[in-house]
Amino acid sequence: MTAVFDGHNDALTCSDYQLLASGRPGGHLDLPRMRAGGIRGGIFSVFVASPEGDHEERPSPVEHVIAAETAARVAGRLLALERAGAVRVARSVGDVDAAFNGDGPPVAVLHLEGAEPIDVGLEALEFWHAAGLRSLGPVWSRPNAFGHGVPFVSPSSPDTGPGLTQAGFDLVRRCAELGILVDVSHLNEAGFWELASLELGPIVASHSGVHAISEASRNLTDRQLDAIGTTGGLVGIVFACSFLRPDFADDPDTPLELIARHARYVADRIGVSHVALGSDYDGTTIPAGLADAAGTPRLLEVLRDVAGFSEPELSQIAWENWRRVLGAWWS
Repeated sequence: MTAVFDGHNDALTCSDYQLLASGRPGGHLDLPRMRAGGIRGGIFSVFVASPEGDHEERPSPVEHVIAAETAARVAGRLLALERAGAVRVARSVGDVDAAFNGDGPPVAVLHLEGAEPIDVGLEALEFWHAAGLRSLGPVWSRPNAFGHGVPFVSPSSPDTGPGLTQAGFDLVRRCAELGILVDVSHLNEAGFWELASLELGPIVASHSGVHAISEASRNLTDRQLDAIGTTGGLVGIVFACSFLRPDFADDPDTPLELIARHARYVADRIGVSHVALGSDYDGTTIPAGLADAAGTPRLLEVLRDVAGFSEPELSQIAWENWRRVLGAWWS
């Protein structure tokens, strides 16, 4: 079975560590279903919902003190899984390589989806890095002290307002110094170009789609894709039905071929070296034909049989491209 690295899931937010280890009813991802789907590694997101929930078009901000308490609790679930021997928290690219080679448990990259748990003085960032943080999105789809997230608007371009604040510039520079990957998935277009101008590392959108196919505000324009290719970055193709479909419908009756269509577009535009997987398991509605993480091999079949990717190209998409950009940011 092809080893898969998946660029984004929200399973930590949705379940306690014991059910993630043993298997849980419902949802998309736990460790038994990761094994069944060939997922040997992934980015595990720590997310704090807005007060009114996370399904509003323009979610409201979250206070730092609330975010810090919630995020610490959610991250503790991943550390508990590591203590139990169920996962290895990735602190170096060697940990990623070990998981690929089948040496020990699957690897989990600790990620903050929105930097609200970090204070503007960045003192907490040092703590989070020591705890294993190796990936961070400065914003989710709402404003915070570090920048402006792109709201959920369709149809819309990602050009939805101002970008990074001065604190945001300080944050991403310090992340680069510490070896924490900076993820642009929820950053609006102004923030995207501000981050790109700093030339800190490969531009990575861990779970996004193609704007030319689905004009959702969260998807990437051709110009953004070109910049990602130029920097050696990647796009983790998201499985979210509403970002895959031209009609934006949040409908599980969405064919897997649409995921393949987004992947093929990115490959044709900037090269297969910049295509990866970023499911958003447990954070969105995914196609019923996939069902959950155990169904990941069915998607690889569609990428091969419908989108025409060769076996060596599938290896790049499934693992190698993620390994390359993580190594670049962590070196």
